[in-house]
Formats: sequence, C-alpha cells, structure tokens
Amino acid sequence: MSQLAIGAGHVPHVHAPASRKELLWLCLGALGVVYGDLGTSPLYALNECLLAKNKHAVAPTLPNVLGVLSLVFWSLMLIVVVKYLFFVLRADNKGEGGILALAALVSQKAKRSVRLGIPILLALFGAGLLYGDGVITPAISVLSAMEGLSEYSHRLSDFVVPAAVLVLVALFSVQRFGTAKIGSVAGWVMLLWFAAIGAAGLPYIIRNPVVLQAVSPHHAVIFLAHGGLHSFLLLGSVVLCVTGTEALYADMGHFGKTPIRLAWSFVVFPGLLLNYFGQGALFLEHGTKVSNGFYDLVPKALILPMLVLATTAAIIASQALISGAFSLTSQAVQLGYMPRVKVVHTSSKIEGQIYIPEVNHLLMASCVGLVLVFQSSSNLAAAYGIAVTGTMAITSFLYFLVCRYNWSYSLAKALAIFIPFVAIDLTFFSANAAKIAAGGWFPLAVGAALFGLMTTWWRGRRELATTIAAGALDDQLFLEDPGTQALPRVPGTAVFMSSATNGMPNVLLHHVKHNKVLHKQVVLLSVVTQNVPFVVGNLQLTVRELGHGFWRVVAAVGFMQQADVPRILARCGKQALIVSPADTTYYLGRETLLTTGKAPIARWRKTLFSFLARNARAPTAFFNLPPNRVVELGAQIEL
Repeated sequence: MSQLAIGAGHVPHVHAPASRKELLWLCLGALGVVYGDLGTSPLYALNECLLAKNKHAVAPTLPNVLGVLSLVFWSLMLIVVVKYLFFVLRADNKGEGGILALAALVSQKAKRSVRLGIPILLALFGAGLLYGDGVITPAISVLSAMEGLSEYSHRLSDFVVPAAVLVLVALFSVQRFGTAKIGSVAGWVMLLWFAAIGAAGLPYIIRNPVVLQAVSPHHAVIFLAHGGLHSFLLLGSVVLCVTGTEALYADMGHFGKTPIRLAWSFVVFPGLLLNYFGQGALFLEHGTKVSNGFYDLVPKALILPMLVLATTAAIIASQALISGAFSLTSQAVQLGYMPRVKVVHTSSKIEGQIYIPEVNHLLMASCVGLVLVFQSSSNLAAAYGIAVTGTMAITSFLYFLVCRYNWSYSLAKALAIFIPFVAIDLTFFSANAAKIAAGGWFPLAVGAALFGLMTTWWRGRRELATTIAAGALDDQLFLEDPGTQALPRVPGTAVFMSSATNGMPNVLLHHVKHNKVLHKQVVLLSVVTQNVPFVVGNLQLTVRELGHGFWRVVAAVGFMQQADVPRILARCGKQALIVSPADTTYYLGRETLLTTGKAPIARWRKTLFSFLARNARAPTAFFNLPPNRVVELGAQIEL
C-alpha cells in the first residue's frame, strides 16, 4: 500500500548490495516488511472461495477446486510477478516507489494539463484507498489469526473478537516507542512463517497431487466460462490472495529491486503456493467437513503454536500497513496535500522510523470498530477487495503515463502494456463491486473522505498563496523605498518564513508597519518541496544577497525529507551568509481565514480549509524552530 517502513530507513539512493551477505540481509528484511500482508493472505483467501458458509463460495468439487487454484496461481503470476516485479518496479522516483512517488514522477515530465490534473487527482484518491486498506489489513489479519482459537476448541469461540481487540489495542499502543525492535526480528519470523505454511500444505499435496494440474490456465478459463455470474463474482474473493502487492513497489527505496525479487522467488512464492495448493487438496479430501481451510491443515497438537505464529505474522503485516500510513501521511504533508501534523522521529539513526499520533489514534479506533462491527474475517473480507483493486488500477494508469512522458514510449507500445494490466484490475474491481453493500462501501467512503480533505487542502493553499501574493511587494521596490532605508536597524538576524520565492512576505510588511524597525541582517527563507524523494548536496540550497542586509534563501527538500530550518541556515555559512543561532529571531505569519471572500472555491471547501488550517500543527515545531526565538504576527485574510 503504501510507503512501508519497519526497521528500515529511508535511503536516498538505492545502491547495489556490496556483498552477498548484505544481499541476504536485505532479502531477509524484505520478507519482514514487504511480504507481511501478502504472506498472511492464506489465513482467509481460500476460505472465502471454498468454505460452504461463505456467500460467494463454490462447492469443493474437483473442477471448482482446480478452477479456484488456477485463478489464484495466475493472479499471483500476472499481478505480482509480471506487473509489479517485472514492470512497475522499473518506475522508481530516485530509488523510491509508491503511488505518490509515481504521481510525482509523472508530474516532472508530463504536459501541463496532465501535470496539474489527472495524475495528482488519481494519486490522491488512490492514497485515500490505501488508508482504507491500512485500516482493514490489521483488523482482518489479526481477526483471522485469532479465529484459530475456535478451531482449537469451540468453547473459545466467544473469545475470538475480544482477543483480536486486545491485540490491536496493544499493537497501536506500542507505536510511540518505534518499530526497530519489531523490525529486527520481523524477517526471521516471516521466514519461519513461510516455511511453516509451506510445510503444512505439502503432505496434502503429496496425498492429492491432482491439485498440481491447476497450474494450467485452462482450468481457470473453464471455471469462469461454466460458472457464469457466480464464478465471476468469486473473483472478488480470489483477489484476496494479492492483497499487499502495492508494498512491493512502495518499499523499493528501503531494499532495492533485487532483494524484493529474490525474496519472492525463493521464499514467498514457494511458501504461498504450497499452502494454497495444500488447502485445495484438503478441500478435495474432506469436502464440506472443512471448517477452516488454513487451520485444518495443521495437526490438532500444533494448532496453538501455529496460532501464535499466525498472530505474530499478522502483527508484522499490520505493522507494515501502520508504518505505511505514517509514511504516506508525512509525504502528503510535504507535498502540500495535507495539513501539518505532529511527526515524531522514533530513531536517531534511521530517518524512516516515524510516529504520527493523530494517524495512530484514528487507525486504532477504526480497526477496533471494524472488528466489533464485522465480528469475523469472512464478513470483513467483503470490505477488502475494493481498496486493493482500485489502487492497482490507478497504479496501472500512472505507469502508462510514465511510459509515455518519462520514457517516451510510442502510444502503441505504452497501450500494449497498459491495456492487459488495467483489464485485469478492472475485472477484479467489477467483481468486488457486488460487495459494496456488504462492506465494500467502507474503503470507498474512507477514500472519498480523504480525497475531499486532500483536494480541499491543496486547492485552499493555492488560493491562499494567490491572495497573499497579490498583497506582496516587489523586492527592489521595498529595498529602495526611502522609508525602508530610514528604518532603525538593530543587531542580530531576523528570519522571515515565506511560502513564495520572490517578493517581500506579508509577515515582514506587518512587522515593519507595526514595529517600525529592522534587524541588521534579514533573511527571507522559503522551503520548497520537490517532486523527488530526496534533494541533497548543492541542489538543496540557493542563497542570494539582495543588498541592504537582506538575503533570500530557497531550500529545496524532497517529499521524504523533513525541513530543519536551523540546520539549513547553518549550511548557508558556506555561501557567505553567517547566522548566529543565539542572535536570531524567527518571524512567522499566523493567518485567520475568513470565508466571506471571492475566491473561486466552494463554500464548504472554504469552511473545511479554515478548520484544517486552525488545527494544523504549528510551523514552529514542524520546521524545528527554537520556540523561545519565534515571533508570530497575525493577519486576517478573506478567501
């Protein structure tokens, strides 16, 4: 889904592993971070297709089992292997992946009409769907793992939901301490998980090798052709086997393409296939007597150890989505699509480990609410596929735009790649559309709500910047004004934060109007977020002397970086601008927004933007300014 990070920092430039040992460690890390969600899909995916109690399931006859297994196998091959591992991983934005990074990549080269519209809007809606996915994944993963209690003893059935809630609350409660400890063991746990689920399925495959025939795609074709509408709707359950595939792309910056591909080829894919085919053989052997396709593979004496391992794997899968929501939020804030939030760095060594309290609390409340409302993984599965398939379709279109504008593919060549991918995505999405009333509305509602929030914040900031720019004063006009030159100058440095890179900011004009004094050295500082994940070296900073003690500094940051203003100013010393931290005052503008203006934006958006602006995190903390050296000047602005 998302930008995911467990125990792995954001790496500005992906490099080839220096040694075989480093490559193996990166592969192990990819197991714990990238494949947690995909790896826990066997807990519920095949149950939704073949378990009699489920609405869209089919009877576990030989043709049906072979058809379902063939659909699962070819879904993994076409979506995971061909689309993501072979094609999509090639579209990296300076080593980083994910839906916002992909949209930013398109925006660098696309035509103006495309750059300002389609990719951004699609990426924002896709990001909203990923938040919905981030809520559902912890709920369904933990709940499906805890359902092993009822398989161990029917008397424990009433404890499944309370136990799932307890695990989720504990999981979200420890987020503020960081994920380094979880991340350090996640790879080893997932390695054990894939070995265990593969070993659980192997004996049943040996007893019923007929299931291996499902590798042939003709079984999938026959199943869909003969089953009619019911078989088509079953695709809404089959797609559960590829949930978490977006993580392959989102975590490219943490591990690189090669470790992700190797971990899939040698550990993940074999483990998944052995388990899925083993479950298919189990259904052939026991038919409707199967109560849970995953746990029934395991001997009674090993159910509790498998339950513990499944719960641990579910926590790892959930952790990846939670960390992904934190990272996605941070990127959205940096790119200007969300208001500032509190970002806590939980590691002094690893930049990628962050904690956002507001997001954590909302996710916890939503996950617990889903478990209490839906009660079982089967009920919750109805809400799952919409978010996954919707995001995949958006990724396919953005990849098409990269092919056309960034790589200069011909239209025919780009369409030859795009059409098969989007056809698969939309087929799965259409099959899931039938589940909207049963719970599929939830991720759509989350996506729509966040899309409305992000577009409102984006549009509001543009209108606000336009309004502020209209009242700005030209640099030279201000500096050469006799009134400015006659102002008293006091010792020290004044830093005025400005969103614009030219013209005198309003906060400076207000300061001069009311205080009628200037510092001997005045710095006009603008922080500009670029459409790349990282900006390093000399490209980061532009320092220009305007005369009369005035300097303009433009600091460029990537959408995966946090702006640290004191550190930026310290770097200016190499370009002749010397700023003493002990003798510096920071001036910020605090605007009170009035919705009575004539800005071409809907009234409800003005109201929402005003609310978000009032509740956004203070720029003092966001830019890491020393609080005792900050002066805020208020102004009323009509939108």
